[in-house]
Amino acid sequence: MAGYSSTTVTESALRGLAGRCPRCGKGKLFAGFLNLRPACDVCELDYSFIDSGDGPAIFIIMIAGAIVVTAALIVEVKYQPPLWLHAALWLPLILLTTLLPLRAMKAVLIALQFHHKAGG
Repeated sequence: MAGYSSTTVTESALRGLAGRCPRCGKGKLFAGFLNLRPACDVCELDYSFIDSGDGPAIFIIMIAGAIVVTAALIVEVKYQPPLWLHAALWLPLILLTTLLPLRAMKAVLIALQFHHKAGG
């Protein structure tokens, strides 16, 4: 880790949100949508230590579930639309609130795992 200063938690989280290497902040973290690269192409940090597990998915499920269920209950009580309209409204919202933030959440948890030197 020569030449790399320690970062604050905020800096680590911002590197994660950007999808960058948790050590140098310049190399890319992902090779695909959720697939990680084997190592950083700038500082050569080996990404084999990374194990975010189901953490990102659990956080996203809880947050998205609260948003969608609250919105669906409000719409049902206020307007009482037919079931097909509920499906047309909430299925796209479920996809948006789960798939869009999943990559960012995974990257943030990886960056925080690196910052706190978490291990298996």
